[in-house]
Amino acid sequence: MGKRKVYSERDISETLVTPGEGQLFGRVEGLSGSNWAVVLCSDGRTRQCRLRGKLRRKIWIKLNDIVLVEPWPFQPDRGEILHRYTIGQIDYLVKNGLLSKELVKEAWEQASGASS
Repeated sequence: MGKRKVYSERDISETLVTPGEGQLFGRVEGLSGSNWAVVLCSDGRTRQCRLRGKLRRKIWIKLNDIVLVEPWPFQPDRGEILHRYTIGQIDYLVKNGLLSKELVKEAWEQASGASS
């Protein structure tokens, strides 16, 4: 098993994907199968989101992951997952005020519970 790479804050800030026009942060609340997930978005709405085809075999979505979501313009209760954030990236986003603590509270609790 290989060693986990430790990223500095500068590395994280340079490679960090931030929300663009019409994109939101979200937390995965449920997995529906076939690359679909139920996501609680930062605007307070729950959306059925699918994992983008480009990322299907590259990233794995788990419960309480923080993701970047783009709602569909023609069906606002659905959307597309564009990116999954790591714990280091989430810390950076919260520290810089881009992400609310309420959205990530449960994700942090699960991550700290899994590591202890």
